[in-house]
Amino acid sequence: MRIDKFLWCIRYYKTRNVAAQAVKKGHVRINGAIAKPSREVYPTDEIVLRKDQIDYQLTVLDIPKSRVGPKLVDIYRKDTTPKEAFDHKELLQHTKTLYRKKGLGRPTKKERRDINDYLDESD
Repeated sequence: MRIDKFLWCIRYYKTRNVAAQAVKKGHVRINGAIAKPSREVYPTDEIVLRKDQIDYQLTVLDIPKSRVGPKLVDIYRKDTTPKEAFDHKELLQHTKTLYRKKGLGRPTKKERRDINDYLDESD
């Protein structure tokens, strides 16, 4: 089975076209080598997939006939992604809120509410 179809079948991407685009961009490696969308996947292949700034590590256990339900995904792949990868994503989310320095540009919606609350209290 092709790698783009496999990733779509085990529900890592919503459409096969999105899966093919990710493979073309080089976000998918099979056994350490960058893959093309037409690359065949076999059981025991190691797949490293970069999605949402997380490097998912998968081992192919079996090849599905077609797209499978969410409960059956674990039959076809073994997820060996380390827990630290998910912690890194959580850390990135916290840094995004602190990226813009205070006092530069328009206030955000939350900052506007805080300003209004402060002004209402002082009256």
